[in-house]
Amino acid sequence: MKKSTIKILKIILPLFLGVFLVWYSLSKTPIDELIKHFKNANYTWVTLGVLCGILSHLSRAYRWQYMLDPLGYKPKYPNSVMAVFIAYLANLGIPRSGEALRALTLTNYEDVPFEKGFGTIVAERVADLIIMLLVIIVTLFVQFDFIWNILMKKFDPTKIALLLSALVIGGIAFIIFIKKAKKGIALKIKNFVLGIYEGATSILKMKNKWGFIFHTLFIWAMYILMFYITMLSVEELHGKVSAGAILIGFIAGSFSIAATNGGIGLYPIAVASAFTLFAIPKVPSEAFGWIMWASQTLMIIILGGLSFLYLPIFNSKK
Repeated sequence: MKKSTIKILKIILPLFLGVFLVWYSLSKTPIDELIKHFKNANYTWVTLGVLCGILSHLSRAYRWQYMLDPLGYKPKYPNSVMAVFIAYLANLGIPRSGEALRALTLTNYEDVPFEKGFGTIVAERVADLIIMLLVIIVTLFVQFDFIWNILMKKFDPTKIALLLSALVIGGIAFIIFIKKAKKGIALKIKNFVLGIYEGATSILKMKNKWGFIFHTLFIWAMYILMFYITMLSVEELHGKVSAGAILIGFIAGSFSIAATNGGIGLYPIAVASAFTLFAIPKVPSEAFGWIMWASQTLMIIILGGLSFLYLPIFNSKK
């Protein structure tokens, strides 16, 4: 298959997947019910949720400065902000393309070598992955009894014990295998794992590590806060969504965004599926998922589009 064909498929397939997921999501919920929830939503809360999203992106751009500074580069903050918004806009079309475009933006306008800029973005993603794992661990701790009861109802306890044992044994075998790896795909996996470890530990060796850690925690606090605040826009969910449900719904939504281009179609399904585990009505939950996804996506389209247009104007002298 020609490279040009592969590139076209990389663009077309995510779009087709997104259209299918939107159709599938809407086919499972009465459209008139969704429209009613959109009309009755309190858009003051939606606006505040969008503001939290904007603050998280501004903080992400500022945090990026900490990664570039030790390399000897001090890009203008507006360029970093616009690069971040353009990256999120690109990810709506082609998943993970935004990271490359973000590094390329600073290459063009701030003379930051692409490989160095991209390396800092990978290190950032390692930090985000660590925080995401911490959120999952906290959720498992807070909702351990609830999750355990669900597993006991849907799965045989003996099979769960065998699965956990297999995972532990498999994990130990994997660690031993990787440690001894000297060639082939095993060596590539080993280098990848070591790269993640080095990226994570390098954060602790940074000159401004506490500033970096603060912004990392702030970014994720804004993510969770915008999820909670936007949920308040749907009156039918008031007093029905516990802290555990919010955390599990947030995690489910985050995975849907990582799995698709911006969570299109899948985000409302993931959030509603998580909420229904807590006996929360499905239609209001799915309506909230659509409101949350639509408001944040619209914000990215507007600010990402404006950034794309204004970036060359801002750097016209250069």
